Amino acid sequence: MPKRSAGILLYRRTETGLELLLVHPGGPFWAKKDLGAWSIPKGEYSEGEDALAAARREFEEEPGACADGELLPLGELVQGGGKVVTAFALIGDFDPAVLKSNTFTLEWPPRSGRTVSFPEVDRAQWFSPTEAEARILGGQRQFIARLLKAIGP
Repeated sequence: MPKRSAGILLYRRTETGLELLLVHPGGPFWAKKDLGAWSIPKGEYSEGEDALAAARREFEEEPGACADGELLPLGELVQGGGKVVTAFALIGDFDPAVLKSNTFTLEWPPRSGRTVSFPEVDRAQWFSPTEAEARILGGQRQFIARLLKAIGP
């Protein structure tokens, strides 16, 4: 059974146009990666758990914001490693300066015996759809196209 994740693609309309919120994964493996490394705020959920409830929970855990409002289903995609990601879109606002992510622990450096805590996401940023397409993981790029098709430019 493949691992499953659910998340929310937050979007807003500004004077300069449509903007999408993406998050950058925390930890040493992603520290120097940018293009193709960002993601929608998402996280794994267990079999039998509702994807919508998991997406709302993960939005609270990763950027640290409440995902109130009507969610627009964007369907599922399979990422390169086989993980199935279910996404929903939500119109709203978020100030990246107030990002408050949960953390995970990792032995770092490897084989050092030292355990270090890292944020699950180390930053959030608003991007135009074109810039978001360049920044987001390839396995999630289609969510942007689906959002644009659903809401228009």
